[in-house]
Amino acid sequence: MQWEVVIGLENHVQLTTNSKIFSGSSIKFGAEPNTQASPVDLALPGVLPVLNRGAVERAIRFGLAVGARIAPVSVFARKNYFYPDLPKGYQISQFEDPVVQGGTLSFWYEKDGKQEFKTVNLTRAHLEEDAGKSLHEDYAGMSGIDLNRAGTPLLEIVSEPEMRSAAEAVAYAKQLHSLVMWLGVCDGNMQEGSFRCDVNVSVRPVGQKEFGTRCEIKNLNSFRFMEEAIHYEVRRQIELIEDGGKVVQATRLWDPDRKETREMRTKEDAQDYRYFPDPDLPPLVISPEWIEKVKGDMPELPQAMRKRFVDDYGLPEYDSNVLTSSQEMATYYEAVVSKAGKENAKAAANWMMGDVSSTLNREGVSINESPVEASQLALLLKRIADGTISNKAGKEVFAAMWEARSTDENLADIVIEQKGLKQISDTGALEAIVDEVLAANAKSVEQYRAGKEAAINALIGQTMKASKGKANPAQVTELLKKKLAG
Repeated sequence: MQWEVVIGLENHVQLTTNSKIFSGSSIKFGAEPNTQASPVDLALPGVLPVLNRGAVERAIRFGLAVGARIAPVSVFARKNYFYPDLPKGYQISQFEDPVVQGGTLSFWYEKDGKQEFKTVNLTRAHLEEDAGKSLHEDYAGMSGIDLNRAGTPLLEIVSEPEMRSAAEAVAYAKQLHSLVMWLGVCDGNMQEGSFRCDVNVSVRPVGQKEFGTRCEIKNLNSFRFMEEAIHYEVRRQIELIEDGGKVVQATRLWDPDRKETREMRTKEDAQDYRYFPDPDLPPLVISPEWIEKVKGDMPELPQAMRKRFVDDYGLPEYDSNVLTSSQEMATYYEAVVSKAGKENAKAAANWMMGDVSSTLNREGVSINESPVEASQLALLLKRIADGTISNKAGKEVFAAMWEARSTDENLADIVIEQKGLKQISDTGALEAIVDEVLAANAKSVEQYRAGKEAAINALIGQTMKASKGKANPAQVTELLKKKLAG
């Protein structure tokens, strides 16, 4: 039997406010346990929650970015369940009337060695408070409870179950991660729990309309873990069904050491949480004027910038998508093009996606930490374009510039001069070398003139060797063709 995978994601995005969603407590990461939990966070008698305006504005910003409807009136509800690190015995969330409704997210992903484009519909994004944290490692036979995180503002972003592979799900999550960082609504730090993924996975026979029974894999904080967990869970469900068993709706955890999911609890449905409107919080009213104000403060969105890169710089869609993967990368690229000129826009894109990105990955640094400044890279591209050096020599120059860690705008010229990498572009000097090569390689000359055009490659190679790699390849080819035709 052929099986189809069905995946939907719920992403918990910690918002970049200074204080919690319903209190003035700090949300700074790394504080001593239980030093940032106020009476409001603990729901002690006599306290009332007050909604953080900054959290709402970040939700509006996200909603506008994905083309969603911003609800003019939304309601906060109590989600009732017991867990040791949930001090109130309920979580303040949104149920029937979320602040952000609908929207879409588009992304590229790899399928069968090719890049595919996909758009996934979003169901909703709602505001809620985070729970505390249970600590198990440092307490023999016991668990410690740290309530510093209780009340931290979250935006839970829920997709429709429209993804059909682990590759699609990971690409979606990466695009969402990039977007919330671009908008400044989240710092994106997955190690600190600022961006967490819950993945709902089910399988069904190909052609069947009804969904299979889903399992939710909770709190994945790495894209690699997400991919591994989906692959495992899909195999587990298919094998279970084919062996005559049934998938039980459950919440599962990913064990990265044993490379398997394991059941945490049977999955609850909405009715199990006994939602009801929070009596301590009035409905959230968002006026059109407030939405317009937030819109006016937003940066250029990635999708608009991608279109501009295609229209203004003539870049392929794939290139523009890679270059807008982060605001910092896009800013660096535009700074390079502004100095190198639009005629070098594609070359700049190639370098950004090639040598620059590979070096950043190898060194484990971001584009903001690159020791090669945009203006320095621009000068290097201009020297390649004007024939001062070859593209191959440019790679050597870039590596030397990276190691030099100099702020001199003329660094490329300095390195070229120090390493003696200037191409020989003087026609007279090149002609002398070409004549020597032709005289020493009569057989290749004879083959070319007999119609074997590939023979010229050997002559080009010999000329480059004779010039110690400094000859301008384009001029060499032109000279050889001219002389061989005579």
